[in-house]
Amino acid sequence: MQQEKNQPARHITAREDCVPIFQKAIYSIGGLVNSLQAAALGAMVIVLNIGLGVNPALVGLVGAIPRIIDAISDPVTGYFSDNFRSKWGRRRPVIFFGAITGGLFYALMFQLYKGHSEMFYFWYFAGFQILYFLGFTCFSIPWIALGYEMTPDYHERTRLQGASNFIGQIAWVVAPWFFKIMDNKSMFTDIVHGARILSIALGAFIVVGGILPAIFNKERFHDLPKPQREKGPWNITKDFFRGFAITFKCRPFVKLCAVTFLIFNGFMLASAFSAYVIFFYVYHGDYSKGGTLLGWFGSFSSICTFCVIFLATWLSTKIGKRNTFIITISISIIGYALKWIGYNPNRPYLLLIAAPFIAFGLGSLFTLVGSMVADVCDLDELKTETRREGMFGAVYWWMVKLGLAVSSLLSGILLNATGFNIALGANQTAKALLYMRLCDIGIPIATSLAAIFIIMTFDISEAKAYDIRKQIERRREERRSEERRSEERREEERRREERRREV
Repeated sequence: MQQEKNQPARHITAREDCVPIFQKAIYSIGGLVNSLQAAALGAMVIVLNIGLGVNPALVGLVGAIPRIIDAISDPVTGYFSDNFRSKWGRRRPVIFFGAITGGLFYALMFQLYKGHSEMFYFWYFAGFQILYFLGFTCFSIPWIALGYEMTPDYHERTRLQGASNFIGQIAWVVAPWFFKIMDNKSMFTDIVHGARILSIALGAFIVVGGILPAIFNKERFHDLPKPQREKGPWNITKDFFRGFAITFKCRPFVKLCAVTFLIFNGFMLASAFSAYVIFFYVYHGDYSKGGTLLGWFGSFSSICTFCVIFLATWLSTKIGKRNTFIITISISIIGYALKWIGYNPNRPYLLLIAAPFIAFGLGSLFTLVGSMVADVCDLDELKTETRREGMFGAVYWWMVKLGLAVSSLLSGILLNATGFNIALGANQTAKALLYMRLCDIGIPIATSLAAIFIIMTFDISEAKAYDIRKQIERRREERRSEERRSEERREEERRREERRREV
């Protein structure tokens, strides 16, 4: 594939633009926390259905309800982080608070016991999940924004996002084993008991790992002057919605949101079916064997993703981020198609042949798109003269979460539509098993194809990104020069006034 239009053969990152190894490592631990909570929640929520007998549609709904809160909390947190000023910076104090509250509410969310009604479980889980997301948003949104601003270099941004996703991928290696751990009869009385204990351990990790970026990472724009705006709740509200609207008017950013929405949530929607296909089609209701295969498939996929992250980071410096994205997502489509062959009751582990190909999807998605969003933030500063990484990060991840809510809701509805009935156990109908496989394979293929067509129109190339950077840095220097001249004029006026008083 040809290099992006007007892209130089190779750009060498300046030493002052490189993020030190220690800073990358600490930021990447935050990536592990961010990934682990998402992977763990997706792996553990199945306890509501299999462990407590909650209807799949209600399980899907309980995952969708908190996203309504996210629709408000994410942009508000991003706006607050962009405009907050303290001696510790704009992002770090909010990250510190979010890590502690997020970890606490994650542990409380799974403190469930048998013997209650279906609606009790629904409202308990929904309530604590809302509190959890409100708390964890205060960690995730400023942490994401911090990553966008840590370097201004086109390629170093990809390297930073690649390092973060590389370490974060550890979560997706271990999370597929969470069902196996919760269902371990030698450790826990049942899967519900296992979920209670596991959630406490994970909550503690969120707290400890989450506060590290708040303590050790450095902010590039920590000393920005406080924005000049009219005071009062009404004026702040108007400024918030004005910024929110401007964010959605940025067409390159909207395209990145769309492709992420399609690929990530197509994958998550399919994943909801994968467990059921393995349990009930491949292993005819044997949770122990199914959990083992699910664990190996997830872990092998995640190990392959480590390689994909490294490859995508390297390849993007050669042919550009957009072209790399098109190649990697196309490869992942092949992997989804191979799952049709891999779901074989006679040879269950044939499913592993699809894993290396599927890994190209998520392995490249957040590495490349996260870096591309940082480039969009520069374009936004060129147009608005404001650094708004928090708002862009908030809106971007709100779109991801909105997609998760949609996939959570649709997964329960579609699972019921296939004819699946948990009461039938291993005796599911052939029609239900067929429809579950079709959903598992067909949905991510369709969403990935749509994403490729959208990303083909993304036009911030390497050459354009560096041109934007030169313009904004020149304008910053002009602004600083003007501020110095203004200060000198004020100082001269002060001296004249003193001399007049002396006379």
